[in-house]
Order: sequence, then structure tokens, then C-alpha cells
Amino acid sequence: MTGNLGETGLKRKRRRHDPMQAYDALPPALRGWLADAALPWSPVSCRRIWQRARARGEPIEAVLARLERAQAQTLAKDPIWRASRAGQERGCNRITQLDWKP
Repeated sequence: MTGNLGETGLKRKRRRHDPMQAYDALPPALRGWLADAALPWSPVSCRRIWQRARARGEPIEAVLARLERAQAQTLAKDPIWRASRAGQERGCNRITQLDWKP
């Protein structure tokens, strides 16, 4: 997959809502987490996780940890991410265009 989503083997999903408007409506801590996320998360799905956890009385740090765990589980399903992690664990680094010198 190309474009601003990066390289992933996960399926893309169609969105019915304006993601930027949904992003702007998120609490600041959740917007910060979403800005640094490794995956292109839907603001709607993040807000759903956030609201459910906060309704149970979980502190902000616990909700952010919950999102990190959800992201790790999703990344573990991605064959491209798993292959890159396996290479890193073996000490192999992918050479990027910026690393290449003629």
C-alpha cells in the first residue's frame, strides 16, 4: 500500500465521517497520542475506546496504555511490520534511500 499510510499489509477501511473534524473534537491527551501513533487510527475508534474507559473511571494514563496495547496487537497482525521487527531483532537494518551512497 502506498501514499501517506506507509507500507502495510492491513486492509484499508472506508470512512463515513470527516476524520479531521473528528480529530479536532478529541481531548488534547488523545490527540497527542494519535499524532504519535504508528498506525493511521480512526479518530472515531480512538474516541470510542477513550469514552468507554473514562466512563469506567480509568485515569488518562491507563487509557493511553490501553491504546498502546491495542496498537501493538494490531501491528502484530501486519506481516510487513512483523518482518521488519524480525530483521531488527536479528540485527539487520533496512537500507533506505537516505542511507545509500554511490
